[in-house]
Amino acid sequence: MQGNQPIIIMKEGTTRTKGRSAQSNNILAAKAVAEAVRSTLGPKGMDKMLVDSMGDVVITNDGATILKEIDVAHPAAKMIIEVAKTQENEVGDGTTTSVVLAGELLRQAEDLIEDVHPTLITQGYRMAVGKALEVLKGIAHQIKANDKDMLLRIARTSMASKGASAYSDVLADVTVRAVQAVAEEHNGKWVVDKDAIKIEKKTGGSVQDSELVLGVVLDKERAHTRMPKSVKDAKVALLNAALEIKKTEVDANIEITDPGQFQAFLDEEERTLRRMVDAVKASGANVLFTQKGIDDLAQHFLAKEGVFAVKSVSEKDMKKLARATGAKIVSNLKELGASDLGQAGLVEQRKIGDDELTFITECPSAKAVSIMVRGGTEHVIDEVERTLDDAIGVVTTAIKDGQFVAGGGAPEVEVALALRKHAATVGGREQLAIECFADAVEIIPRTLAENAGLDAINVLVDLRSAHEKGQKHAGINLDSGKVEDMLAQHVIEPLRVKTQALQSATEVATMILRIDDVIAAKEFEAPKGGGGGEDMDF
Repeated sequence: MQGNQPIIIMKEGTTRTKGRSAQSNNILAAKAVAEAVRSTLGPKGMDKMLVDSMGDVVITNDGATILKEIDVAHPAAKMIIEVAKTQENEVGDGTTTSVVLAGELLRQAEDLIEDVHPTLITQGYRMAVGKALEVLKGIAHQIKANDKDMLLRIARTSMASKGASAYSDVLADVTVRAVQAVAEEHNGKWVVDKDAIKIEKKTGGSVQDSELVLGVVLDKERAHTRMPKSVKDAKVALLNAALEIKKTEVDANIEITDPGQFQAFLDEEERTLRRMVDAVKASGANVLFTQKGIDDLAQHFLAKEGVFAVKSVSEKDMKKLARATGAKIVSNLKELGASDLGQAGLVEQRKIGDDELTFITECPSAKAVSIMVRGGTEHVIDEVERTLDDAIGVVTTAIKDGQFVAGGGAPEVEVALALRKHAATVGGREQLAIECFADAVEIIPRTLAENAGLDAINVLVDLRSAHEKGQKHAGINLDSGKVEDMLAQHVIEPLRVKTQALQSATEVATMILRIDDVIAAKEFEAPKGGGGGEDMDF
């Protein structure tokens, strides 16, 4: 106010929340997101059914999928969802873990914020996560890229919490073989391109009928029914050009006064298409894949020449075909030669369910593979796809990094134990924040126990006791409810699943804690109630 005249700084409709109220709202929103996925954590976690505005149904317990489908309005909630996205992109698994951790770090900070300034809490959290990463690296074990048994255990651990866990033996084997097939060693380091693994889904059969194809499966059929249904010892040409008559770049009208001229036009069109097919044949190719279209007449000529042709192949699939067969993608048909062709032992059209698919297999040095997923319903194969996606992520991470830790809550309890000891050596109020961080990390074994119907307090007491005795790999056996050695139980995870979850959760928690003023150009609904996340309006 200046005199009696108000000074308007922000435009009408802008909302502003300041101080403790802003911090409370942000923490409450973040906790609500964490609560939304917390019940899905672990092998005994429950599933969520999500129905979008179009009526499409998704049934899953994959944290990243759940949070992607939820349409949130609160900016702090969106920040928490970014943690899940980062975890999904970096590792492929541990999305629920990272979000639950972020929510618990904020809940612990909320109790402390009355007595300790948020800046000191964030400093303490950063000190704690640095120490936690040291501890995790200290308890990690080495794994080799060709150690199939250990990779299978990592894949099965990832699948244990998914709806398709009943088929984990079949799916884990498919996953490990797929990742090992596309893994390449460069300068002593392993590189895995996950895009080289294609997942093709078809309803019908059982999940156990899912198989690995050392090559590429295309959801396409041959362009013409008279083309051969299968080609052995295929010479594969990949073309990013159309086998069609080009249209003129400018609008043009051509006047024909004589029927002979019209016939000459048709004859020249036919000769042009014939020359295109002759160029394909002259290169030595007997199988053709093109990103563009193929004229009906050209299809006829290709069929007469015994060429298996598929049109309108996506760019992603063309790249996979190039990796599988060794062919080069050619943009100019005139430049297509024998050196541009790839090889495949067999290219054939097979009927899967009600659809015709093209299989490119028996490639001599395939660096692209396909996983054919089968299942009774769309919902089942969608969940199997998500399961495979996570498993491919963790196996890839294990091969790249070459390190793993025990699962079942063991690393979290070990980290918490080390942090409590470390906190005693730190002066100032940061010590309180480090102790809160230690309590927050234990939310993972606590939640695993709760979701399995166990007494979380008793389980935590037993876990702490075991770790204080030096049992670094002691975790919860969720079937027996007892504390056991997780390495002996074959429950293992890549080290980066844990380190990435801790780092991402800490970063977002510290960022939210430092916010004391929220200025929104358009209004969003603030969280209601002060309890758990169930009252949160997403």
